[in-house]
Amino acid sequence: MSALNWAIIGTGTIASEFADTLHQSGRSIFAVASRKLERAQNFANNHHIKKAYGNYDELLSNPAIDIVYIATPHSNHYELMIKCLENGKHILCEKSITVNSEQLNQVIQLAAEKQLKVIEAMTLYHMPLYQKLKDLIKDGKIGKLRMIQVSFGSLRVPDINSRFLSEKLAGGALLDIGVYALSFTRFFLNKQPDEILTTVKRFTTGVDEQSEIILRNSEDEMASIILTLFAKLPKRGIITGEKAYITVDTFPRAQSATITYPDFSTEIVTVGNTDEAMVYEYEYMNSVVNGEKEDTTLQLTLDVMQLMSEIRKKWGIVYSFENK
Repeated sequence: MSALNWAIIGTGTIASEFADTLHQSGRSIFAVASRKLERAQNFANNHHIKKAYGNYDELLSNPAIDIVYIATPHSNHYELMIKCLENGKHILCEKSITVNSEQLNQVIQLAAEKQLKVIEAMTLYHMPLYQKLKDLIKDGKIGKLRMIQVSFGSLRVPDINSRFLSEKLAGGALLDIGVYALSFTRFFLNKQPDEILTTVKRFTTGVDEQSEIILRNSEDEMASIILTLFAKLPKRGIITGEKAYITVDTFPRAQSATITYPDFSTEIVTVGNTDEAMVYEYEYMNSVVNGEKEDTTLQLTLDVMQLMSEIRKKWGIVYSFENK
């Protein structure tokens, strides 16, 4: 594997976690950029990064950089990814990768033209546990897949000034936490759902505060998803078959799952390490860019974005900047 130089755009909490996790595992980040040079320099000093830039364009113009990890809020992912691609950079982008399907399709088209890779930093796609579970299901461990249930509740403060609740910044539960629940669901469903039933409660800013979503595909596999921003719910996914069901708690970075059989006996499956979640993403991205592995996650990302766009359409929630 040839060495690739990584850069980070954004200096928030998730960027710090990414940089710290890689440093602790013996991996390095080449550069970081923020809108303010001082902030970038402080981040670089704190996270063992060689170069700091006070604007994104300066970082992107450096030909030594191969891959950019975008760790900014999702409302500006589209703009940044277009810039990255125009400057010849591969992209690992935090979720939600874009705001809608139209944006994502444009990004993917440009990436194809530039022969560059774009991958969403959806941790569960890269956790070893999930491939193990998919293999077990394929081998008939739980019988024919019937239903999936997912819950995710995030106890946030109902502050109208919060970016998580801002209409102008594409706030709401769906793009913040729902993307995890839908990614879990789509990962295990054998086909993309073509039927959606849903209801939503809006916050005063107009974004989705909580919702319920029911999905069904052409194989009659169904999924039920509940989301809320103002109540704590377990981050739990349940995959139900005719012979058993699998429960995955704290599912975004899970390393273990429980299989429960009709006689209530259980089996624990443990693979991987939660603390290594971002390392798995990093190594996956490197292997795809180096041509050692074919990316299997892009279609999942496209499917999830399509579902989220259709769900918002059913709710009648359109962000003001989407009309421009």
